[in-house]
Order: sequence, then structure tokens, then C-alpha cells
Amino acid sequence: MPPVDPQLAGLGDQARALQPRTVALRRALHRHPELGLDLPRTRDAVLAELADLPLQIHLGRTVSSVVAVLEGHRPGATVLLRGDMDALPLREDTSVPFRSEIDGAMHACGHDTHVAMLASAARLLARRREQLAGRVLLMFQPGEEGFHGARYMIDEGLLGKSGPAGTPESAYALHISATLPSGELHTRPGPIMAAADVVRVTVTGRGGHASAPHDALDPVPAAAAMVGALQTMLTRRVDTHQPAVLTVAHITAGTTNNIIPETAFLEGTLRTMSEPVRALIHEEIHRVCRHTALAYDCIAEVQISSGYPVTINDADEAERVDDLGSRVLGRRRVVSMPNPIMGAEDFAYVLRRVPGALAFLGACPRGVDPNSAAPNHSNRVVFDEAAMASGVAMYAGLALDALR
Repeated sequence: MPPVDPQLAGLGDQARALQPRTVALRRALHRHPELGLDLPRTRDAVLAELADLPLQIHLGRTVSSVVAVLEGHRPGATVLLRGDMDALPLREDTSVPFRSEIDGAMHACGHDTHVAMLASAARLLARRREQLAGRVLLMFQPGEEGFHGARYMIDEGLLGKSGPAGTPESAYALHISATLPSGELHTRPGPIMAAADVVRVTVTGRGGHASAPHDALDPVPAAAAMVGALQTMLTRRVDTHQPAVLTVAHITAGTTNNIIPETAFLEGTLRTMSEPVRALIHEEIHRVCRHTALAYDCIAEVQISSGYPVTINDADEAERVDDLGSRVLGRRRVVSMPNPIMGAEDFAYVLRRVPGALAFLGACPRGVDPNSAAPNHSNRVVFDEAAMASGVAMYAGLALDALR
């Protein structure tokens, strides 16, 4: 057996001892989820949980962010730990006793667990300040679910030399997953999550009576043809070794059965793993939609809204996460991901500026097959709260290891 690392000794036991507190905060947040960039109740809950700790607190000026700085006993570098705070706009359909009390809002992506794990890690680290050569920057972030919350915080100076803790030398985030075995840690070097863009196409023809389509210019067949043409474009214009997904998920046209509408509307998502492929597909979407519309004597207006960039783990920092996970959780609980996933994350903005890594923490409910578990973003998703102790230990361990 490898020798016990005194820096990390007892970390798992201390994280488990904090579990009642971690669970209590998580459940309080789960009952009262908030959406987007303005999370006043969530922010106040975080502040209350951190109030008795020796932290320097900084509140966001434009968003409901909380930044807390823990100074070690010796000078050194800065390590950033991120926990996102916002929920999703859907109605919860689970039987947990602490289910959402807010109709139309639910912590279906597990951000409530992220906040609770990071807050307990702050408490654990505060007890070990004498082991820290440097400082820990705790980033409690709103607006991860499509609102670019990390970018707002960066624009406010989070990562700058004159920021709350100077420029971090490394940055880490955990993301819980209901479809991975509970307590397992999954990560990889390089791209780990995709860039995400929104595609909107308005097809304009000429309306008329449904019984006389020859007197109109029907945009519906043109829109339908575009869906197939876009999929063909992916297989014929994009290298098969370059991951790319284009899904048209929303189609709207017409008002009743006997009217040919003037317009049809398509909306979908584009996911890519490299900037060159992303740029190529943007060009191809414009070309395919424009020319398909012309084939039906219609006009296509294409709008592509760029979302989060590719989330790219620094190779050395991903190795640190892997190695630390082996020492803290056990080698068998650390899994190297063979492929990235096509979901998106705005921690990507941090990793573009600071070398670091994101990892997934499994939390599949006990007795449930991970392959059939309700996934993140489902109205039925349930997380195994026991996994949060592993997350607390990992957050704290990453800071302790980096700030020896």
C-alpha cells in the first residue's frame, strides 16, 4: 500500500462528519430553487452558511454571486474552486420529502449539491489553514444554465491581478451526475464538454388557402426539407473524427388546417468540440438553409447565437484530479473518460484563462442501474446524497494538494 499522505490524512472522515450540515444546506436550497443570474435567497443561504468562517466575502455587483477568500497561514498561490447555484425551469416530479416548493423551478442539474459541497469544503479547509501556503478562492456562481454567469463574474474582475485573490494558478469544478455510480469520479484531459450554440431559422414564403397551394409559396415543405438537409450536411461536410451534433428541436408554423402560413420557424442546438469545426458548421448552416429555401422560392433568415465555448481540461491539472481522487477516494473509484460529452458548461470561461479541470461526481441513487436512472435535467432526477461527502473531500483535497 502507498504511504499515507499527511496532507490528506483524515480528509474523508472529516468530510463525512460534515455530512449532516452538507445535506441540510442542500435540502434547504432544493426546496427553494432560483433561476438565472438573480438568486437572492440562494445567495443569503450561502452567506449564512459561511458567516462563522474566517473568509473575506465579496458580493457580485451585476449578478447574485458570492466570492469567498480563505487565506492560508503561509504566502503562496491562489486556487479557485467553483460551485454553481442556479436551478432549471421545470416542475419537479419526485417523491423526495424536500422536493421543490417553487412551481416551475427545480434543481434538476444538482447545483444545490455543488453549493453544499463547496460550503462544507470551505469549512473543512478553514480548520486546516495551517496547511495552506496561499489562498483558496471560492466561486459561488449564478447563471450557469445558459446565462453565462461565469463570464459576468470574470468581467467583474474575478480572475484579474487586482481581483479578490489575484489571478488563480489553478481552478477546479465538480459536477454531479445521476447516471454515474455513486461516489465515482470521472474526468479526462483535453476537451471534456462541448461548445453550445442556438440556431434559429425563419422561412418566409407567401400565405394562401390550403386547397390552392399553387397560388401560395408554402414555407412548411421548405422548413421540413431543411431538417434533412442539415443532417446530411453534417455527414458530408464535417470530418467523421470531429464530434458534432445538430438537433432541430422546435418547429412552429401555421394556425389551423386550411391556411398555408407565410412563415415557418425552426430552432435547434449545435454542439461541437473544436473552434474550426464550429466555424465551418456556422457557415454551412447559413448556406444550406438559404439555398434550400430558394429551391422552394422562399427566403430563409438564419440567426446563430454563440453559447459556451468548449470546456477544455488542462492535461496536468486533469492528472492532478485523477491522482488526488485515487488517494482520497480510492483507485477503483476514479475513472478515465474515453470520450467527452456533448453537454456544455460555462466553467469553460474560467478554463480559458486559468489551467484547471472539471470532473464528474457520480450520484446514482442506491438500488438503481445508472443506465436507467433519470438523468440530470429530468423532472424525475434524484441524487444519492451520500456522494456529497466524496465531493467535499475532493474539493478540499484539491486545494490542499495545490497549496502545499
